Amino acid sequence: MKEAMYWERVKDSTVRCRLCPLNCIISEGKRGSCRIRKNIRGKLYTLNYGLVSSIASDPVEKKPLFHFWPGSCALSIGTVGCNMHCKHCQNWEISQADEKFPYLQKATPESIVAIAKRYGCESIAYTYNEPTIWYEFVLDTAKLAREKGINNILVTNGYINEEPFRKLAPYIDAMNIDIKAFDDKFYMKIAGVPGGEPSRKIAEIAKKEFGIHVELTYLVIPTLNDRDEEFRTFARWVVGELGDDTPVHFSRFFPHYKLVSLPPTPMETVERAYRIAKEEGLKFVYIGNAPGHYGENTYCPRCGKPLIVRWGFEIEEYHIKDGRCEYCGEPIPVVGTYTKKRYKGIWW
Repeated sequence: MKEAMYWERVKDSTVRCRLCPLNCIISEGKRGSCRIRKNIRGKLYTLNYGLVSSIASDPVEKKPLFHFWPGSCALSIGTVGCNMHCKHCQNWEISQADEKFPYLQKATPESIVAIAKRYGCESIAYTYNEPTIWYEFVLDTAKLAREKGINNILVTNGYINEEPFRKLAPYIDAMNIDIKAFDDKFYMKIAGVPGGEPSRKIAEIAKKEFGIHVELTYLVIPTLNDRDEEFRTFARWVVGELGDDTPVHFSRFFPHYKLVSLPPTPMETVERAYRIAKEEGLKFVYIGNAPGHYGENTYCPRCGKPLIVRWGFEIEEYHIKDGRCEYCGEPIPVVGTYTKKRYKGIWW
């Protein structure tokens, strides 16, 4: 337990959390929507500092990040809790849990950085559940990782207030931001929050103000966020606000948690989203959860030749040299150089 950052007392022993746009007002003895921030005698505490539910060494492509140090290793860590309550969450066992989750292990920023070093991981990815509600631990770990030459990655819903994000952003190298839909009704009905504008704003701040490498994931769920016009509006926002070179991942949905009644996303639906995004000017569009599909590959936006050929999270061919297409010389925005080094798998 650790006193939380970003809160204020509003009346007597009642406090307001200012970490995310929910701005929960919390009475003494009660918790915020994330289940992890609790008012104890008029002060707000975070209950998951240094508590790890999951840890593994992953290919960075699994985050998914396709344009950030391809082929490298990311030490992925997560805790419990989330400020959204998505009905389709694939990690709901930890995202909807609290500090009583039975498999939590204690860790320190120093121990996490040491594990990353031991297994040759170029990055630490804060993932599995929402890193925003692990804010204090993520901030401390990211600072130390930066000192040790290790990259920091946020895999996030982007639902964080600007002030805390701006404090964390200087230590973050890459983000994959989950855009749930381009319809506020979806956010309220499926994710349990008022709307998606805060997440989009954070994406813009991250890329335009801090120069963080940003990729976006849009999970396509049948009947809920799979309309052509929604794909088109989303793509236009990306091109207009983040740039046409921003990588976008349209991923297939598979039944999970409270949406087991829906079928998996048909391939033709994500292929349609892929085509629409390309029509709207996006240069780097991907299809996720479809191993072996052409939508996993990176193509040169000028000559059209495959530059990175993938099977799942493995790279089979790589044709970018000095940041350019090997065939026509077109600049390709990929951070870092490709390494064929194999990552060492660990589970804790």
